[in-house]
Amino acid sequence: MRSTRGHEKPNRVASVDALRGFSILLLIGGEGVALALGEMLKSGGGVLSAIGGFINYQFEHAPWEGFRFWDLVFPLFIFVTGIAVVFSLSKPRTSDAGRGAAYRRIVSRAALLFLLGILFYGGASERWPEIRLLGVLQRIALCYLFAALLFLHLGWRGLTVVIVVILIGYWAVLVYVPVPGLGVATYQNDVNLVNWIDRNFLPGKKFDGLTDPEGLLSTVPAITTCLLGVLAGIFLQNESVPPQRKAWMLMIAGVAMAAAGYLWGLQFPIIKAIWTSSFVLVTGGYSLILLGVFYLVMDVRGWQAWAIAFKWVGANALALYFLNGVAGFQPFTERIAGGSVSEFLDRTVAPGAGSFVTHVLALIVAIALAAYLYRRRIFIRV
Repeated sequence: MRSTRGHEKPNRVASVDALRGFSILLLIGGEGVALALGEMLKSGGGVLSAIGGFINYQFEHAPWEGFRFWDLVFPLFIFVTGIAVVFSLSKPRTSDAGRGAAYRRIVSRAALLFLLGILFYGGASERWPEIRLLGVLQRIALCYLFAALLFLHLGWRGLTVVIVVILIGYWAVLVYVPVPGLGVATYQNDVNLVNWIDRNFLPGKKFDGLTDPEGLLSTVPAITTCLLGVLAGIFLQNESVPPQRKAWMLMIAGVAMAAAGYLWGLQFPIIKAIWTSSFVLVTGGYSLILLGVFYLVMDVRGWQAWAIAFKWVGANALALYFLNGVAGFQPFTERIAGGSVSEFLDRTVAPGAGSFVTHVLALIVAIALAAYLYRRRIFIRV
C-alpha cells in the first residue's frame, strides 16, 4: 500500500466514492449491526418479530440458489471497482506512452492487492498448504487486472462483446460440459463443474475445505461484473447526455438488466457461490440502480451531506477492509462494551442488544478513522 497526501482529483464523482464506502461499511460491520438488530426485533413478537426475521433473512447468503441483499454487497464493490478503472485510466489509454506506464501501474497494483489477499488469509502465519490462494481481495485484484487491461484497448462496443461472450460461454460450459465422474452437467452444490475444478486444480486451502466461492472458473464471470462497472463509468463520462437523464437511464438499464437476470435464472439458476451468468445480470442490475440513485441525489441534486460517512470510507475503502480483517474493529470495541456489559444489555434490553452496541461502536470507530484520514488528505492506495 502507499499513502498519498493532497487534494482529491478533480474528476472524482461523489456518488462513486459514496457507493464504494456504502459497500465497504456493510462488509466491515454493517452485517453484524443488521443481524443483531434483527435478533432484537424478533424478541418483540408480532410485526417486530416479522421485521426482524426479514432483516436476518436478507443479511445472510442464500444457501445455494436464490438471491438476497447480502449476496449483492461483494459484486457491488467489484462493480464500483470497474467504474474507478475508467476515471483512473481514461487519459493513459489515449497514447502509447501513457499505456506503457498504465500497464506497469495496473500489474503492480493487481499484484500488490493479490499479495495482500494472501496475507489477509494467513499467508504470513500459516504454512503451505494451509494458505488460501484465492479469496475476496484476490478476486478483486484479478477482476481489476483484466478489466483495466481490456479498457485500455477496447471501446464500449468491444467491452460489451466481451461481456456477452463470457456470460453465454460460461452458461454453455455449465450446461453442456458433463462433470467428470458424474457424466452429466449439473448446478447442484458440490457436484458441478466449477466445484470439481476447484477440488482438483486449486492448490492450497479452500474456503470450505474442498471448494471455494472465489475459485478458479467462477472468477471468469466475476470479471464481467467489473466490466459492467467499466461500461457504467464510460457512460458517466459521456458529456453529451444531461446529468439528470443520465441518472434515470442508469436506473432504467438496471431494472431491465435485473429483470433479464431473473428470467435467465429460471433456466440458469442465480447462484452466488459459482457466480452464474444470471447472478451477474441480477447484481449488475441492482448495482446500476444504486449508482443511478446515488448519482441523482449526490451529483445531480447536490445533496451530499447525508452520505459524508460513505465518502470518507470510500476514499480509503480497501485499506479499511484490510485493517478490519487483520485487526478487527469489532474485537476492539468488545473490550469496551463486550463481556459483562454485553450480557447486561442482552438481559435488560433485548437478546442481541449487546452485539448490536459493539457492532455499532465498531462502525463508529471505522468511520472516525476514515474521517481522520480524509480530512488529513491521506489516501492509502493499493
